[in-house]
Parts: sequence; structure tokens; C-alpha cells
Amino acid sequence: MTRSVYFFGNGTADGTREMKSLLGGKGANLAEMTNLGVPVPPGFTIAADQCVAYLEHGGISDTLRSEVEAALVRLETVSGKRFGDPANPLLVSVRSGAAVSMPGMMETILNLGLNDETVEGLAAASGNARFAFDSYRRFVQMYADVVLGVNIHRFEQLLATKRLTTGVSSDAELSAEALRTLVTEYQQLVRAATGADFPSDPQVQLWGAIEAVWKSWTLKKAVDYRKVNGIPHTLGTGVNIVSMVFGNRGSDSGTGVAFTRDPSTGERRFYGEFLVNAQGEDVVAGIRTPLHIDEMATQLPGAYEALLETQGRLERHFRDMQDIEFTVERGTLYLLQTRTGKRTTAAALRIALDMVEEGLISEREAVLRLQPNQLDQLLHRVIASTSQATPIAVGLPASPGAASGVAVFDPDVAERRHHQGEQVILVREETTPEDFHGIVAARAVLTARGGMTSHAAVVARGMGKCAIVGCTAMDILSDQRSMRVGEVVVTEGDWLTLDGGTGRVFLGDLPTQPSEVM
Repeated sequence: MTRSVYFFGNGTADGTREMKSLLGGKGANLAEMTNLGVPVPPGFTIAADQCVAYLEHGGISDTLRSEVEAALVRLETVSGKRFGDPANPLLVSVRSGAAVSMPGMMETILNLGLNDETVEGLAAASGNARFAFDSYRRFVQMYADVVLGVNIHRFEQLLATKRLTTGVSSDAELSAEALRTLVTEYQQLVRAATGADFPSDPQVQLWGAIEAVWKSWTLKKAVDYRKVNGIPHTLGTGVNIVSMVFGNRGSDSGTGVAFTRDPSTGERRFYGEFLVNAQGEDVVAGIRTPLHIDEMATQLPGAYEALLETQGRLERHFRDMQDIEFTVERGTLYLLQTRTGKRTTAAALRIALDMVEEGLISEREAVLRLQPNQLDQLLHRVIASTSQATPIAVGLPASPGAASGVAVFDPDVAERRHHQGEQVILVREETTPEDFHGIVAARAVLTARGGMTSHAAVVARGMGKCAIVGCTAMDILSDQRSMRVGEVVVTEGDWLTLDGGTGRVFLGDLPTQPSEVM
């Protein structure tokens, strides 16, 4: 009988990195890291062919249910916790992972297994009620959005109101009691929106999440991404069920995304961002502007030293620049993902040349890593040296090049105006995977929030498209389709020019010139 579930944990795994077509890239690399002795939380992967079967025929076989049940029992044994146990609950993340990386295009659910009983057990076991209810409110919001179809902005409005009424400026400052009442408000919202209570049975939660990940293979953003990148629609996605580790347990915990080399320039330096007392979605979604990875050496020194050693091992093993996702729980480092990192063409060229000199790859491999259609990106245009314009704002230079276009504040508008022959700049508070079609249509992307590893930065960089992120001087007025920078107001249709190499934002359609090839 062909198996469908592959376990990893305690230093051994059923899979390897050679099994990407079966397990998806994330599952195969989690197995590979486990076999290497890299600290990875235990878990298991449901093979991608089960996604294909589900989408073609519907329903879930008894055989698969039995395999998942057996893997859960094994995960309970390894973790020392029990799924649904009100005293010491096992919580899991449920994440997608196709054979070809599709960053942010499919769904993720964290903290699964919480309900009104298990949250009290988590609070008691951790000795931290604030952490437990922060995890619970995150789970209700994420599950309701992904599985139940309740608009995530409705939860964000309740969260913003809670910050306002309690007099705090960030989510991390909300008290345990404030978060407890927020969970109740979230549950009431779900009941009002769906006509049913939020599901409390962890088994129901788990299968709801698994089916939602499978269905996310067919979401517009995922289909659009595959079309743009030439990825077959027949692959399906693996589903990774992994024991939760918590970056939101306090000041000795955190989460981040990092690259083993600079993805913009190719420079051989550890490059990334992290947040203290946060979970992974906070970084990649641009919800909070993160700290530079170098600051982790001061705030979480032991974990930082372990991370430096681990990233070096991973790059040497995979023989390519790696994009890694990590969590630190109470000072202990865990790796949640590694994959080949998206990079600019200039970075790809430098990395390939450097790795030949370092003996990691051959000259033939270096040549094969650069595609002919990428080479025109080396000729990214820059703002003409004759221009004397003064920037209205400066953000983080996420992806190089200079581009001009009319400002638009909605991805649908960007797509429509692009089809009408206009050059557009997509301006957002931060982008989400649902904005992908707008990013494709735009000549450049500008966001007010997010860091160099946020969704907008990673996607634009992979497409060779100019992007500036974390431009905090901008105040986006989405309902008025405008933004304000000091006394300057930019409305939809006004021209902007972005310099993705320096992070400068200019009013008007400035002249550009070809860059000098290195």
C-alpha cells in the first residue's frame, strides 16, 4: 500500500530533500533538516497527491484519516503533549508546501487545537495567561478567515478598537484580560457571520484546516502566481502539520526571516529581519516593521549564535543561498523552513560567481543558474543623473530599478488600468498575497509598512520589479484613494517615480537612464 503521511522528529525523518515532488518543497526540506540534526519542531507531511485526489474527487479516504491519526499519536509521544488535552495541549500549525516555492500564495493556520478549555491549560502549563490568549485570538482570526470565510478586516477592526479603548499602541501591549475579552468578541463575530459557533473540537479544526490548504491550491492568487512563473497546475500541495513553537512567549522569544546572503546585491553577509514576542505572520505580512537581524545578537544572543551556525550549515548543504524562517521560544532556536531564496538577477550573478570561488558549485552549475531571460534585469534603469528632484519620502530599498507611473491604491484598479495601457505604481499600507495580480500589473510597488523580507519585498524581488517598503512617512488614506506625506497629498492618478536602489520616492514622471552593468 502506498503511504500518504511522512513523519519527522527526534532527529529522524521518513523523507529527504529528493522527495519534493511527493512531499512538496517545505515538507521535503523539513525532513532534510531533521536528518541533518537542525532543530526542527516534530511533525508530519501529507503527500501532495492527496491534494490532487481531493480536488478531483472530493472526500477524504478512511485510509488517510487512519494515517493522520497514527501520525498524531506519534507526535503526541515525541512532544509529551496530547492533542485536545485540557491540561497540557498539543498545538500545531497547518501549512501548505508545493514542489515549487509559491511564497505566501497558499494558506497557513497557526495555534490549531485551542478552545475555551485548552487555552486555560496552555495558560497554566506556560504560566503565562497573556501568551495563551494572544495565541487563541490569533488562531480564531486566522481559522475564521481561511476556513470559515469571515473577512479578516472585521477582526482587525475589533483589534484596533481594543487597542484604542485600552490605551495601548501595539498588540504586544494588550493585557491578558483584554485579550480574553477580545477572543469572546471574535467568537461572537464568527457566530454572527456564519450562523454557527466557532468549532471547538480539535479534530474538526484539523480536518477543516487540511481541506482549506488543499482548496487554496485553486485560489486566484495561487493560479495567477503559477501562470506568471510557469508552474504546472497539476502538482497540488503537500500539507505540513507541525508541533507549535511560540515566538510570542515574551521578551526571550521571537520570530524572523533571513537569507544566507543579501538577496538584492548577492553580498556574502547574513541578511534578515526579526521581531521579539511575535509569530511568523507578523514578519512576512508586514503587520509590524521588524528589526534588522543584527539586533538579534543583542536581544537574543544565544539563539543568534545558533542561527548563524545553522544558516552556514544549510547553505553548505544545499549549495545555494537559503531563505530561512525561524522561531525562538524562551531562548531556544527552531527552524521552520528553508528554501532556495528569491533574488535579483544581479544578486544571482554575484552569488554564482562567489560560490564557484568558494568551491561550493562548478562553473557549469554557475552558468546554468542564470536564465537568459533574466539578463535584461542587469540593465535596470535608474533615475537620470541630470534630475535635481527632491524626494518626498524615503523607505527601504527592497528591489532595485527606477520606475514611474500613476499612483493606484487597489490591486484591481492596478490590473484594470494596466490593461488599458497605463503605467501604474501600486501603493498599499502593506501587500498581502491577495494583491499579487496588482503587483504583476504594476511597474513598481510602494508600501508604508513591512520590512525587507515582507511579502511585497520578496515577490517584487523575485519578479525583478522595483519595490520600496516600510516608507513610514506615508499616511495611506485608502477610502479616499490617496496618501499624505507631510504637507504633500498624492491622489490616485498622480505620477510617482520610485528609485528602488535607494528607497527614494519622488513626485512626477522623472527621466531615467540605463544603469551601468557591473
